[in-house]
Amino acid sequence: MHKHGFLRVAAAVPQLRVGDWAYNAERIAGLLQRAEAEGVALVVFPELCLTGYTCADLFQHPTLQRGALAGLEHVVRRGGQQYHGVAIVGLPLAVDDQLFNTAAVVCQGRMLGMVPKSFLPNYKEFYEHRWFAPAAAARSREVCVLGRSVPFGTDLLFRCDNIGGWTLGVEICEDLWVPVPPSSLQALAGATVLANLSASNEYIGKVTYRRQLVTQQSGRCIAGYVYASCGVWESTTDLVFGGHCLVAENGTLLAESARFARQETLLVADLDLEHLAVDRQRTNSFGAAAFYPGQRRDYRLVSFALDGVAPAPPLRRSIDPHPFVPRGEAQLHERCAEIFHIQVAGLAKRLEYVGKPPVAIGVSGGLDSTLALLVSCKTMDTLGMSREQIHAFTLPGFGTTRRTLDNARALMRHLGVQAREVDIRPLCLEQMRALGHAPFGIDLDGHDVDSLTARLRQLPAEQRHDLVFENIQARMRTNILMNAGFVIGTGDVSELALGWCTYNADHMSMYNPNVSIPKTLVQFLVDWVARHEFDGPAQQTLLDIVATEISPELLPPGADGQTSQATEAAIGPYELHDFFLFHFLRYGSSPERILFLAEQARFDRGYSPAELRRWLRVFIRRFFASQYKRSCLPDGPKVGSISLSPRGDWRMPSDAEAARWLAWAEAGAD
Repeated sequence: MHKHGFLRVAAAVPQLRVGDWAYNAERIAGLLQRAEAEGVALVVFPELCLTGYTCADLFQHPTLQRGALAGLEHVVRRGGQQYHGVAIVGLPLAVDDQLFNTAAVVCQGRMLGMVPKSFLPNYKEFYEHRWFAPAAAARSREVCVLGRSVPFGTDLLFRCDNIGGWTLGVEICEDLWVPVPPSSLQALAGATVLANLSASNEYIGKVTYRRQLVTQQSGRCIAGYVYASCGVWESTTDLVFGGHCLVAENGTLLAESARFARQETLLVADLDLEHLAVDRQRTNSFGAAAFYPGQRRDYRLVSFALDGVAPAPPLRRSIDPHPFVPRGEAQLHERCAEIFHIQVAGLAKRLEYVGKPPVAIGVSGGLDSTLALLVSCKTMDTLGMSREQIHAFTLPGFGTTRRTLDNARALMRHLGVQAREVDIRPLCLEQMRALGHAPFGIDLDGHDVDSLTARLRQLPAEQRHDLVFENIQARMRTNILMNAGFVIGTGDVSELALGWCTYNADHMSMYNPNVSIPKTLVQFLVDWVARHEFDGPAQQTLLDIVATEISPELLPPGADGQTSQATEAAIGPYELHDFFLFHFLRYGSSPERILFLAEQARFDRGYSPAELRRWLRVFIRRFFASQYKRSCLPDGPKVGSISLSPRGDWRMPSDAEAARWLAWAEAGAD
């Protein structure tokens, strides 16, 4: 068991000889040794793996039935000596003058329980009713196995007392393929990890459906799902088996084996029990479903404890360093189109409601305003309105660089919007004079705009700090836009999380299509649009915007004309803050856990543990301190899995204390 709520599990396919229980038990024991070496807490084997699924009428021979119990005894004994986790193996078991297709749950030399198969396929290639009885036909609730009384039935759940959040439910093959699988009821009763011992044969197209079935069931049950199917060593008289193994978690496929392998399989993955617990708590309809008529069922809890399971680092699952950004070419196209459809649909509805007015938008030559302008253009196209209804303003100030100004002008020209340019410096100068403010200690008497600009560029880098100077420019831009028409907002959710916006300035608008899009995704979207929707000079402009260093450009540039205000140098890399934001908001992860996950993620740029701790502390401090800005956000659509809207996903006191979260972050440094 990993720290931070991870459970290491495996789906295993041993070599097999049909009808040779001694050989099969030895192969199973060998895989348990491998699982022990890898720190696996749960191993799921295929259906009827002690005998082979394809024994047919041999199942009714007492010799095979007694042999299966002998094989089970070998696994229990060897497991008690060599494996410290839970193993689930399949065998035929004679009970109540009937034969049951059964899963035996074994832990450290102890039989925890026996779960019979509920639904027996008896169609097409399947003929299980010829040999087995369904679970509903059982009369006994206890069976004598290997000289001990063992719980028997489909009403068993197995709870680990020393690994929080782990309750195990077991079903067998066809049980998953029915309208209401036993695992659904098990999950509603508290099972967080579901195991399926299967013998699913291969034919064209079945693999896709099987994969979807397992993945979707893990999502419906908000659970981990471990699926192991028998391999190529089964009889091929009429069927071929591929040894397909899958591990899924809450709708996501974590690991999948190759089919038709001629070697034994041990597919290992780490399930995140803490994330599952958080999602179940938040999804209140999940808990309510347990009380829906016909869904409530009483289960017997079998308790156990694990000692000695020690998983070796690193995690056996991928921790996505960019959880908001899709991967894979097909997914990129699909996700991009979906994001734009959501943004455009939200803005189009709002514009229709207010009578399709002209809109005003500030275009800085940066990422956020570029994305908002692209969305505005697509919205106008969708509504059959002229793009000249977009009044796009570029508003150069004291910190504007030539590169961003040129890109803003070029972008507006390429997109065919009504372009306007307003130099805000004279207006800001007048306001500073009215306030009696001396920017950076400079007396404004005798200075006009040009002389002040020249003087500002001579300032040493260490003197370029003046919040009033920055805020006046930001609010002046918003004031001009608000007086020009229906204002389209441009700020993204990363800036809102960090409070990297000026209150009642770039923080405010009539509607903001970017409001729930993180900065890393904004970068990706603009890059994707550039490469797939444009060519020539327009494409080059967009790609240059993507490559431009992120900056609010409110402080004077240096003598070389380059910006002196790099956002990520001041507040940290956005890829880290987006990572922190995702895990903090989506799963409520503690700072210590976020640090652990960040250390497991493979960022293109390597970060030291000290860097991760530093920027996480910055994130926590700024997130708590900036809630007042998020409490009065304008409308805008939720696009991804998180939102900071005070009317939607996130409600938080503006004066909540961050001390305990910061203390945990410090503890994570040890």
